[in-house]
Amino acid sequence: MNNYITIIGGGLAGTEAAYQIAKRGIKVKLYEMKPIKFSEAHSNKDLAEIVCSNSFKSNLLTNACGLLKEELRRLDSLLIRIADETKVPAGQALAVDREEFSKRVTQEIENNSLIEVINEEVTDNLEELAKDGIVIIATGPLTSFGLSEQIQRLTGQDKFYFYDAAAPIVSKESIDFNIAFYGDRYSQEKKKDETIEEWHERLEKQEQDEQSYINLPMSKEEYEAFWKALVEAEVVTLHDFEKREIFEGCMPIEIMAKRGIDTLRFGPLKPVGFDDPRTGRRPYAIVQLRQDDKIASMYNIVGFQTNLKYGEQKRVFSMIPGLQNAEFVKYGVMHRNTYINSPELLDETYNLKTNPNIYFAGQITGVEGYVESISSGMVAALNAIAYFGDTSQNVQKVTFPEMTVIGALAKYISTPNSKFQPMNANFGILPELEGKKIKDKKQRYMELSKRSLENFTEI
Repeated sequence: MNNYITIIGGGLAGTEAAYQIAKRGIKVKLYEMKPIKFSEAHSNKDLAEIVCSNSFKSNLLTNACGLLKEELRRLDSLLIRIADETKVPAGQALAVDREEFSKRVTQEIENNSLIEVINEEVTDNLEELAKDGIVIIATGPLTSFGLSEQIQRLTGQDKFYFYDAAAPIVSKESIDFNIAFYGDRYSQEKKKDETIEEWHERLEKQEQDEQSYINLPMSKEEYEAFWKALVEAEVVTLHDFEKREIFEGCMPIEIMAKRGIDTLRFGPLKPVGFDDPRTGRRPYAIVQLRQDDKIASMYNIVGFQTNLKYGEQKRVFSMIPGLQNAEFVKYGVMHRNTYINSPELLDETYNLKTNPNIYFAGQITGVEGYVESISSGMVAALNAIAYFGDTSQNVQKVTFPEMTVIGALAKYISTPNSKFQPMNANFGILPELEGKKIKDKKQRYMELSKRSLENFTEI
C-alpha cells in the first residue's frame, strides 16, 4: 500500500481533500494539469480557480447553501475559511475576490510539506493507478478528454456531461453612473414616509458604503429593443447533443429570452424592490451587477450566462442603459460540464462501489456548486483517511446525518434515480420536520437549519 493518497484535480474539491488529508499527517500527491494544459474555460495558473460566478451564495441560515457553509466551517474547511477571508461586499451572500481566493488556496497547499503538487495531466488506467493506493478523482466539471476516456472505461458509461455557461465581467469605471445606482433589492425602494430629499440622501450613503450591487434600470422601450437584439444575436454553434444537455440551473440568457418576451422580467431582470432615482418610479426591468473583486474594480452581470459570440456580447450587452461604453474584462463563455451517474456508481461516502480504493469528489459526482463541491471533497477525504488507516472490510465509514446538508447531498448522489442530474444544496433534499407544519417558509427553513446544527457532529 502506498504511503500517500493520490488526488487528481486541483479544484475546489481536490484542494479541500488535500488539506484535510495532510492535516491528519498523511502525505498527498495532488495532480493538476495546469499550467501545462488548460481546459476551455480555465485561464488562471493557480489552484481552486473560480470559473463562473464569484458568489458562494447566501450566508443566511434560511438558505440551504448558507447552512452548508456553516456545517463546513465547523469541520475546519480550508476553502470556506479562505472564502471568508477574501470576501467582497455582496449583501447577504458570500462573494470572493476570485484572484485572491485562488492565490491564497494555492499558497496554503504548496506550502504544506505533506502535499506534493504534480503539474501534469493524468491519462493512466485508473484501476492500475489505484491498485497500490487510494485515489480521489476530483477533476471537476471540466475533466480533460484523455481522463474522461479513462473514467468512462472505469464506470462503463457512454456519456456523462452537460453544458453550462458563465456571465461576462465589466470594469466599474466604464459604467455610466448617471444611469446606474447602488442598492440591494427592497433596501433601495423609496419608503412611503420619506421625502425625495431623504430618499436621495439615503441612496448617496449606500453609494459611499460601496454596496455590492450596481443596478441598471430599463424602460419598456429599452427593454424590448434589448430583448429583440438578444434573441436575434449570433451564438457559438453547438452540436445537437450539446443543445440537449444544457443544465436548467445555468441557462444561457439568450435561451431564456427565447421562451418569451417577458421571461427575463420575471427572472434575472425583475424590477421588484427597486425605484429609479431619476424618476422615483419602479423601472420596467432592471439589470444587476455584482462586485467581482476585493477592490470593486470589476462587476459581473448577474444572470447573464451566455453562449453569444464575443462581438455579439459587446454589441448587445452595451445596449443596456449604463453599459453603453462598457469595457468587458471577461466575456461570457459556455463550457462542458462532466459528471458521472453517481446513484449507480457511488455510495454515500463518494466511494466507488466496485473499488474501495477509488473515490470521486466535486461536480463530477453531480453536486452542483462551489460549496457543494467543497462538501464532497471533505466527505471523500475523511473516508479516504479512515480506509488508509485500516484496509480491512470493517472500516468505519464517515457519514453525516441526512438532516444535515452535507449528509443530504451525499445521500442524493448515491440514491437510485432514473432522472439523475446535478443538484445544488436546497432544503428540498432534507427530511421534513417531524410533527411540525410550518407555513412560513423562512421560519420553516430556520427550523431545518436549527435541527441540522443540533444533530451535527464535528469530526
